[in-house]
Amino acid sequence: MLTIVLAYVSTGSDIICDFYPSNVIVTIAIYTQYGDIDMQHDSTIVLENISKHYSADDVLVLKGVSLEVRKSEFVALLGPSGSGKSTLLHIAGLLDDPTDGNLFIESKNTRELSDNEKTSLRLSKLGFVYQYHHLLQEFSALENVMLPLLINNVGKKAAAEKAAHLLAELGLKSKVKSFPSELSGGQKQRVAIARALANDPVILLADEPTGNLDHETANVVLDDLLTVMQKTKMSAIIATHNYELAEKMSARYHISEGVLIKK
Repeated sequence: MLTIVLAYVSTGSDIICDFYPSNVIVTIAIYTQYGDIDMQHDSTIVLENISKHYSADDVLVLKGVSLEVRKSEFVALLGPSGSGKSTLLHIAGLLDDPTDGNLFIESKNTRELSDNEKTSLRLSKLGFVYQYHHLLQEFSALENVMLPLLINNVGKKAAAEKAAHLLAELGLKSKVKSFPSELSGGQKQRVAIARALANDPVILLADEPTGNLDHETANVVLDDLLTVMQKTKMSAIIATHNYELAEKMSARYHISEGVLIKK
């Protein structure tokens, strides 16, 4: 028996649900909500004078970074390894706290939120894609995409329908019952993208999403991703070394030694 325990925040009660295959139980803990602040623009996410200092190593990774991403805007984040791209994405995704500065997500100042409230915001507003797919090996493609929907209190039937639709949108209609071990690298990454889009996030945060794929497959996966995001009017920050990929974005920024510059 495999038991997976996932803690997320939303409404104020604990939920335990059975999830197929039958030898897997997913236990989901859910908590509460957050507060607000007015912003002037139609901004999805705003980073305001963000700095990040790691005192143990005495390293200043980000130096007063400011970035506004509007609704439906796709932003490419370029820069060499170690330049601060991943740190910026972790802060934007509420996975790390800035040393200084403010992060606003749909006008909410996240500095005012508790840890539980941040978790709720991550679940409902943010989608994450990484260089490695991180799929659960005992779950089919459909079940991997259903999981965040079930965590968000969506019923099993509705979750299955939404997951199947997303997989079809990404060219995987015939692979919904396949397990990760039966999928190619590009197919696994498409499943990971579908999972990230499952709860209709307002912004997708992607860290080298095609970095493990060959050039041709990377372009196909990216084009599929952009097509789905354009339909939903989602925003995105995509960290990449790939300048060809970056040219497909609506805005491009370069980060070097913790300083962000618009290209």
